[in-house]
Amino acid sequence: MEFQVKHASGSPSSSTSTDANSNSNPINQDPMQSWWESISKARARIHALSSILSSPSPSISSLADSDRPARSLLQSPDVYDAVCSSLFSPQSGSGPDPICQWLYETFQSSDPDLRLVALSFIPLVSGLYLSRVVDSRAASLAGFEAVLLALYASELKARGGKPVSISIPDLSQPSLYHTPRSRPSSMAPTGHFIGLASPPLEPQSEVKSTKRACIVGVALDCYYKQISQMPSWSKLDLCRFAAAWAGQNCPCKAEFDRDEDAEIDGFSEIRVLEGDEIEGCVEDVGKLRITEERSNSGPEGARIPLPWELLQPTLRIIGHCLLAPLNSQDVKDAASVAVRCLYARASHDLLPQAILATRSLVQLDKRAREAAKAAAAANPASNSNTPSKAKKPEVFLVAK
Repeated sequence: MEFQVKHASGSPSSSTSTDANSNSNPINQDPMQSWWESISKARARIHALSSILSSPSPSISSLADSDRPARSLLQSPDVYDAVCSSLFSPQSGSGPDPICQWLYETFQSSDPDLRLVALSFIPLVSGLYLSRVVDSRAASLAGFEAVLLALYASELKARGGKPVSISIPDLSQPSLYHTPRSRPSSMAPTGHFIGLASPPLEPQSEVKSTKRACIVGVALDCYYKQISQMPSWSKLDLCRFAAAWAGQNCPCKAEFDRDEDAEIDGFSEIRVLEGDEIEGCVEDVGKLRITEERSNSGPEGARIPLPWELLQPTLRIIGHCLLAPLNSQDVKDAASVAVRCLYARASHDLLPQAILATRSLVQLDKRAREAAKAAAAANPASNSNTPSKAKKPEVFLVAK
């Protein structure tokens, strides 16, 4: 505590100069000039990407002429397809890889929209990196590591060496939102428990094998903080890689879907193939309609070690894909497959934290699908193919 006080009061000149600069910046900075600089940066990144792609689509270059080129770059499926095709190349991920260099420089930009563009490829970069690094025959992956280390350094600076903690209310209190009016003097002054979500980060200049899961987990956590602005195809990649990382295609992943009264789409026929449940699971996964958003499918990933520091941010992302109301059905179905694979993996590895988290997500997904089915059954007349007759406006007669 004394160190913090001295540190806060020991540099008045720096704080004064910072305040002065912060007060003068809004006056000296022209909004039109900053807007034009942002447009110019986005156009430069688009032209740089077009120059390094082997066969760029004409629609990519036309994004530079839009009113918001950075947002257009983020929401363009053609850009994602082109970058994915390059990253799926066996030679990608090396130190001189131009796509990795472009992602690194784009994330270092001061424009927040351009940083979102780089973040949208983090599931793909993380998935390919973790799937290839377990292969001893893989070439150098310094390009992937540079991108991941850039995100790690950014988060390290943002946290300022402090851990990420959560405050858990004491359930012995009469309410989660109120404290007792009269508290005995023998009771502790605080009614909250502090839980540690993430320990303090340490500076890393390279990706060591002992720190690999932590660095990738921090990169995925950065992605999760902006997940509401990520395109659906980026979320699909994360769910697909998470299912491949789990590597468990056993009957226990359908443990919660054998109730005849509460079956979910894609797992309803598992009881028909009781003699060969493994083949039934493979067939049911294919029925979840996870569509490919790019023409070049590429590798689907490999089974990898899943420590909690990597699994925790992955489950956060999958939870959003599973339960966020604005997600498409394809994203929800892909997340449903992924969380069941992760539950099977956690059950085989006997990881209590992972079992509790994945089991809870499976139950929430199951209840959400049951509620959606009940709502659809309660409104059978709401058929989009049936034209609805326009309702006449009501006319009220008022006596004078």
